Amino acid sequence: MSIITLTTDFGIKDHFVGAVKGTIYSELPNAKIVDITHQISPFNITETAYILRNAYKKFPEGSIHVIGVDAELNDENRHIAVKLDNHYFICADNGVISLLASEISPEKIVEINIHEYIESSFPVLDVFVKVACHIARGGKLEVIGKITPKFKKIRELQPAISSDNNTISGNIIYIDNYGNSISNISEKLFNQVGKGRGFEVIANRYSFTKIYEKYSDIVDFSLIKEQRQKDGTKLALFNSAKYLEISMYRSNTSTVGGAVSLLGLNYRTVITIKFH
Repeated sequence: MSIITLTTDFGIKDHFVGAVKGTIYSELPNAKIVDITHQISPFNITETAYILRNAYKKFPEGSIHVIGVDAELNDENRHIAVKLDNHYFICADNGVISLLASEISPEKIVEINIHEYIESSFPVLDVFVKVACHIARGGKLEVIGKITPKFKKIRELQPAISSDNNTISGNIIYIDNYGNSISNISEKLFNQVGKGRGFEVIANRYSFTKIYEKYSDIVDFSLIKEQRQKDGTKLALFNSAKYLEISMYRSNTSTVGGAVSLLGLNYRTVITIKFH
């Protein structure tokens, strides 16, 4: 039995998550369901892709990922099922697949066409769950949809490289639980463009000329604790997902704040790297 994961913007206050899980168990009593998150900012496709891209690869091949963000069916939002990197994704064609597939092309895409058999005002529950259970039983994608080569592409928040290869311009695409501001500039892109050159990272009015490997690298542990004084220090690093992140050391959004509040690095804030 394949694992079925859930990534939604439903939150945990309402009945939606419980209803989805209950329906899966009703169809597949032995199903294995894993919550990736239900705390996506409402309708935020970029945030969805960032979280899912860094989570799905840790699951076994053949896992089925239900994406319940901006899922309402309309003329501009088809429902699709995608086989990508030996995983299955069920979602609306709202651009999330283009962000997941930025480096890996989908193996197969179908436009789901079972809607005439389902009266739905809750597509994740009524449509996506049906498709997920079909795949989990070993069913083929062609049974629930028509093969299509196209999917909606989002390029708005892709990093840009200047014509002289001296500048990368990106954006903050995610704010994590600690208030750290994460950009769409990957370590791989940084190395490809920078080629070992010196650089300056500019974020709002703040500048960084060093990128750390981990948060505690800014601390001199040879000093006694009373002399370290590093809590709340701003730093840039490549995080565990290998994306450029601006952080405050040992930040806490509910007390001292984080990069998002103290540095004003919100969603879509521009981040620039200048090489010299």
